[in-house]
Amino acid sequence: MKITDTHTHIYSESFDEDQDEMMQRAIENGVTRFFVPAIDSSYTQAMYAIESKYPENVFLMMGLHPTHVKENYKEELDHVEEELEKRLQQESGKTFYAVGEIGIDLYWDKTFLEQQKEAFRYQIRLAKKYQLPIVIHCRESFEEIFEVLESEKGEGLFGIFHCFTGTIEDAHRAIGYNMKLGIGGVVTFKNGKIDKFLDQIPLEHIVVETDAPYLAPTPFRGKRNESSYIINVLEKLATIYQKPLDEIAAVTTQNSKDIFGI
Repeated sequence: MKITDTHTHIYSESFDEDQDEMMQRAIENGVTRFFVPAIDSSYTQAMYAIESKYPENVFLMMGLHPTHVKENYKEELDHVEEELEKRLQQESGKTFYAVGEIGIDLYWDKTFLEQQKEAFRYQIRLAKKYQLPIVIHCRESFEEIFEVLESEKGEGLFGIFHCFTGTIEDAHRAIGYNMKLGIGGVVTFKNGKIDKFLDQIPLEHIVVETDAPYLAPTPFRGKRNESSYIINVLEKLATIYQKPLDEIAAVTTQNSKDIFGI
């Protein structure tokens, strides 16, 4: 059984003491593909380092996380564009597989809402330029996210609604913008809510993720998350969809291939 974790911060400081052991546990659990989102320029070298250590397993994204849209956001966007251009035009074989994670986050701070919108729209256009998917971070901002997506909709817009936590109406709207739904640990929470309607969403629209080291699934809730715990997400989906675990893994991995092109 081959499993794809479509969203994991394996370069995080949370893994400084046991990164290799964490990776080995995941690989032993069948996780062979790790898609790694960016946060800001301070993490770029750490991302390149984990890619170099696991070149057959790790696939990088580039982008500016909405919670890191601050006074210097234009400099950060310049960094995103420079890294995209540098790697996508070189002949080393190394590349980026998405622009992400990008979006709008109004949970922590609403100060930079307009700048977050601007950065989100700008990075969507970068993704279109390079024919890449986007990976969306959305927290307490569904209407703001949909407003931007509506203005940018079209054939060149596609990707993943990372850590989807919305309603079934939100799910259908996201799918309408050519987005897969990234399902992680929240689906295992008693108050996660999405497990109540997910069986009404065809499995072809679903990919799985951990968002490690965040949002560990039950029974690890509240602890550090890691990619090996994606098995708990798959088990919950197998129950929801009443399908074998290996079928859930196979379909969601194929869905990830359809999005990332690899």
